[in-house]
Amino acid sequence: MEYTCHYDSPLGGITLASDGEALTGLWFDGQKYFAATLDEEHEEKELPVFEQAKRWLDIYFCGKEPGFTPPLSMKATPFRKDVWEIMLTIPFGQTMTYKEIAEKIAKKRGLSSMSAQAVGSAVAHNAMSLIIPCHRVVGTDGSLTGYAGGMDKKERLLAMERGEDEAT
Repeated sequence: MEYTCHYDSPLGGITLASDGEALTGLWFDGQKYFAATLDEEHEEKELPVFEQAKRWLDIYFCGKEPGFTPPLSMKATPFRKDVWEIMLTIPFGQTMTYKEIAEKIAKKRGLSSMSAQAVGSAVAHNAMSLIIPCHRVVGTDGSLTGYAGGMDKKERLLAMERGEDEAT
């Protein structure tokens, strides 16, 4: 059984999902691929993991690095998990390119190269927005590219992390 709860962020509503122990999803309401990994049957319930995630979000939306990660359970292919784990290493307020992630995946898998487009698809299907910081992934030239939550949110999140904009 999966469970959900709601969080009101300064950038709009967020739906959180859990298997009862770990976070399995975090989406801006209505974003592209919203709840794509969520079981059809689920119930709304408050859980300790949701309290941890809400505390993380409260700190984050104050413009600070939370300093901890709630327990996560990635419901994804091995490739997507590899990409998502690399995104977890991108420091608060910094960015990484799709190409850099592709190079890390290629090296890990002993390949000469990896498609940045394949990485882009894995980034786009990130089921735990914000906590797995897909908004920190940018084009090779540093340009802001797609974000399932919307480009306006991506811009605000990056500006907030750099101390240039207060989301709250």
